[in-house]
Amino acid sequence: MDRFLKVFGISVLLAGVGLAVVLASSAGDRSVAAAAAASAQDVYLDKCSVCHGQDGAGNTAKGRKLKVKNVRSPEVQKLSEAEMIDIVAKGKGKDMDGFGKELGDDMVKQVVAYYRSLAKS
Repeated sequence: MDRFLKVFGISVLLAGVGLAVVLASSAGDRSVAAAAAASAQDVYLDKCSVCHGQDGAGNTAKGRKLKVKNVRSPEVQKLSEAEMIDIVAKGKGKDMDGFGKELGDDMVKQVVAYYRSLAKS
């Protein structure tokens, strides 16, 4: 019985080490996985609202300072989906960071759809 427990204990230890290696190797994908688990609204509130505001009007201290566009305005809403995706993914000018690598293509598209929904509310 002692021999079984020793062998079983080593197996469990090795399995734990293997799991740790797998988790460590996938740590680079963590931000994409975390973004996928979050809703587009959560991502918007976390990444975008500091400048654009919760309602998209850009009426925040930082938004006014940077003179960000009201995402609900006809000027912004007339941008094509591809243009908006490009802006969110790559950033705009020197003040807006791109989030494409961090969020992944699918979440960027969902955030753009959320931006569009702000104009309807």
